[in-house]
Amino acid sequence: MVDLFSRKVVGWALAATLTRPLVEEALKMAVGRRQPSPGLLHHSDRGSQYAGHDYQALLQTHEFQCSMSQKGNCWDHAVVERFFGTLKREWTDDRRFLTRQEAKAAVIEYIEMFYNSHRRHSTLGYLSPNEFEAQVMSAGRNA
Repeated sequence: MVDLFSRKVVGWALAATLTRPLVEEALKMAVGRRQPSPGLLHHSDRGSQYAGHDYQALLQTHEFQCSMSQKGNCWDHAVVERFFGTLKREWTDDRRFLTRQEAKAAVIEYIEMFYNSHRRHSTLGYLSPNEFEAQVMSAGRNA
């Protein structure tokens, strides 16, 4: 899960296959970390993991608004797709992992120790997601 405002990865889960429980775990992590208010706009693609009853019920439990791309429209999901492309290009493409656990540790390191903390984004004025959020919070306190 990516916060579109700050481009910060706020919820994630890793497994050998993309399943409904996997996306539910990522959503639960994001909710636990961010404590979003009812009415949050949750955008996803039209995958069965997101369109299924259990996931939709989880969104309703938190009173989130569901937004899904139209069939064949990838632009609405571009920020998340860009993140995955960046992860592969910058962190995993040139590496060989001996175990899934080693690969999982590398992805967690990328998200938590590099992407959110240090990777600069032109959309954020060349700040990292953490720097951008700190700047916004500081500006709010000084207003």
